[in-house]
Amino acid sequence: MKSNKRLQQRLRFRRQTRSKALTATSVINPIHLKISVRLKAIAELHLQALFISLQRIFLTPFTSLMTIMVLAIAIASAGGFYLFLNNIEQLTKHFNTTNQISLFLKNQVTDQEAQLLVNRLQQMRDIQQVQLMTKDQALTEFKQASDFAAAIDSLDYNPLPAVIQLFPKTNDIQLLENLRSKLNQLSQVDVAQIDMQWLRRLQSIIELTRRCVNIINTLLSLAVLFIIGNTMRLSLENRREEVLVCKLLGATDAFIQRPFLYNGFWLGFCAGGLAWLMISITLLLVKSPIETLATLYQTNYQIIFLSFTESFLLLFISALLGVFGAWIVLYFQLKQIKPE
Repeated sequence: MKSNKRLQQRLRFRRQTRSKALTATSVINPIHLKISVRLKAIAELHLQALFISLQRIFLTPFTSLMTIMVLAIAIASAGGFYLFLNNIEQLTKHFNTTNQISLFLKNQVTDQEAQLLVNRLQQMRDIQQVQLMTKDQALTEFKQASDFAAAIDSLDYNPLPAVIQLFPKTNDIQLLENLRSKLNQLSQVDVAQIDMQWLRRLQSIIELTRRCVNIINTLLSLAVLFIIGNTMRLSLENRREEVLVCKLLGATDAFIQRPFLYNGFWLGFCAGGLAWLMISITLLLVKSPIETLATLYQTNYQIIFLSFTESFLLLFISALLGVFGAWIVLYFQLKQIKPE
């Protein structure tokens, strides 16, 4: 009997605490409850539109596949031009002769002093590699490369100076010019020389290539927008009666736009994934010949692929172009569809 009474008391206490908690939450947090319900309803509507738009793509597989293929070719072309520019810029860094600085030392500088200067230059952060050619090495190389060996042997002294070859870490023209001026002020240096004309030509070509790539990628992005926009326009025309019925029932333009926007998202996202696959396969096909050619030119060059961040940006920009292209067309087309 006592156990039954205790059980009944516990049940009453739980009922009272539950009723008090419900009344407290209904009195204190009605706004929070409404916001949570609204957010849950909005999330359910978006998820429903997301999966319905994906289902519509599978209902028309041939048309959707053709559209995705055209979009993927345009996106892959833009990504390919971007990687081409990155590989060209990376390739120029392996040509150390483009930014090589030659320091012609004064005749009175001995080989020991030249070696001390080399050790000093190797400590500089702007310089990647330093090579010393002594007077004797310069004389031997000159005899082998010219027909004046007999004339040189007739001299009582070595007229050729020691030469230090520097390979800076940068290809920037202004930084190289500042470095050359700084090296030219050294007491052991007679002349600091660099082929700036050739370097300016190389950087002008790279800058021209960069601008051309940016223009082409902009045009390809516009092509993606127009293709998706035209696809959404045709889809809207095919569902014109459905849209009219929705407007008669009081649906807003935002509600009608939602599945079309997600349709553009899926088209752009799938096209971006297919474009990434096209770019990767193309790079794998040309990787071996390019690396073989680089080996023949005695350079340790490896082709650059899309990184994880760049791959994510490719998918994100593709999906964003799909949504934006669909929104532009829907914004103007829905205003023209009015129930009579």
